[in-house]
Amino acid sequence: MRKLKVALVGNPNVGKSVLFNQLTGGSQHVGNWPGKTIEKAEGIFNFLDYEMSVIDLPGAYSLSPYSTEEKIVSDYLSKNKESIIVTVVDASSLERGLFLTMQLIERGLRVIVALNMVDLAEEKGIHTDTAKLSRLLNVPVVPIVAVHGKGIRELVISVINQRNKKIKPAKKKSNIKQVYKKVNHIANQSQHFSKIRVPLREKLDTLLLHKYAGYLALFLVIALFFSSVFFVGDILSSYLSPLFSLIENLELLSSFNPYLNTMLISVLEGVVAGVSIALPYLIPFYILLAILEDSGYLPRIVFLMDNLMHTIGLHGKSFLPMILGYGCAVPAILCCRILGSEKQRFITAFLVTLVPCAARTVIIFGLVGAVLGLKWALLLYLLNAFILFVLGALLSKYLPGKATALIIDIPSYKLPSFLPLLRRTWFRTKHFIWIALPIIVLSTIVVNFLEMVNLLNPISEFLSPVTVGILGLPSIVGIALIIGFLRKELALLLLVSLLGTDNFELVLTPVQIMVFTVVSMFYVPCAATVATLYKEFGLNKTAFMVAGQITLAIILGVLVRFTLEHLVLF
Repeated sequence: MRKLKVALVGNPNVGKSVLFNQLTGGSQHVGNWPGKTIEKAEGIFNFLDYEMSVIDLPGAYSLSPYSTEEKIVSDYLSKNKESIIVTVVDASSLERGLFLTMQLIERGLRVIVALNMVDLAEEKGIHTDTAKLSRLLNVPVVPIVAVHGKGIRELVISVINQRNKKIKPAKKKSNIKQVYKKVNHIANQSQHFSKIRVPLREKLDTLLLHKYAGYLALFLVIALFFSSVFFVGDILSSYLSPLFSLIENLELLSSFNPYLNTMLISVLEGVVAGVSIALPYLIPFYILLAILEDSGYLPRIVFLMDNLMHTIGLHGKSFLPMILGYGCAVPAILCCRILGSEKQRFITAFLVTLVPCAARTVIIFGLVGAVLGLKWALLLYLLNAFILFVLGALLSKYLPGKATALIIDIPSYKLPSFLPLLRRTWFRTKHFIWIALPIIVLSTIVVNFLEMVNLLNPISEFLSPVTVGILGLPSIVGIALIIGFLRKELALLLLVSLLGTDNFELVLTPVQIMVFTVVSMFYVPCAATVATLYKEFGLNKTAFMVAGQITLAIILGVLVRFTLEHLVLF
């Protein structure tokens, strides 16, 4: 078969990834760009006697390297001039898409314009003469509706027809004013508008972006989002959690080497932990996130929260990962990829690891809420929000690096397409399975091995200057904190076993209960989260975060201890 390289280029939210899914189907590979945390999606598409290697480049507004995404696109095009470039343009926002298209044409590349969402443009009364647009640009223009697969065959044929077109020498780069002037002229010549009734979905923004009602609607959407994730996740987790009891009763190779037996049990425990804890929440989260993305509401959330996030040196896009962190830190950290600068990704991920996830919530309500009352549990959430605000402001002020401003396109509302939604969910979930799960298994092996060789108690004694001397906790609590690295709620369950009772009032003072919970909230997150941090940010930055979390947890534990003892609130 003859081979062709095809690169999909376009602004964010123009349906580029939907087109990629339509072309490649299940034959996709999702990784990262070298040295970056931005996804790199590649796939194979066979048509007639051609094998087409398709790459979905990050969304960009221009080829000027002002953001990581734009630099990746520009570098790829410079090194892969033989690729046929399909630039995806939203028919409703022709001028915006043509700015990038003109820059591609100026580079002398083989360019095809895929004019997407022509159906939505027609509904708005926007009509494009594609033949005239093609003549004005001097490149092929193919109208498509990617979400429904319309025009895909014609687009592929156009790609094949471009295979023998010579790559031209790059033209002298026009200045921005010249490019905008050309773009404006071409758009005016190739489009005309008719008067129509405004579709109902376009009227939604009068409510959803309203300065008061918009925030109420946002609150309801977020509440529905997370209640759905927790509801579905709890159901799935409840069906899968009995797997732990099966492992506890399982004695593999008991007559053989005990070390091998421990390793095999640890592998099973690690796999079951990932499957029964993370995946039940991860899958519904990814499905609902894809619905928010494809419907067009996600950019509106970012827009609404931008002013609030600016107070801590971030912008609206950082709000989503931080909110998602209340469910699970793993998808929240992966969601940080949407941010425009490395500094903002790092700060947001750091803050996400301090947000009380579902497992930490078990400790907060299962210990503080059950023993001291709901008001003390809610007070811890307020303390957490205050710490996040202060820490975010400090990190934004003192960490080196640039913080990009918010530039966001507000797309039209669309009904999500079922199959592309499921495909995206599967590839995101598969990404977690291949990266985080092996490290969870390895961590489980290490902890179980330490327990087997009776090193947990010596480690607990080693930690006693901190746990007993500084924090005022019983020495045995150190083991619970260590085991909590695997699963945060295990710290509470193990505490019952270590203390010999689930009536914590008999063995712990109210101050000790508060201190233990505060430390559990802020110290090192679970193994899955650390694995994800390592994969996204590398060893040095992950080590910095972990060291910062331990230090912060100890400082806050000491402050809570001496404040409560001094005030004699219990």
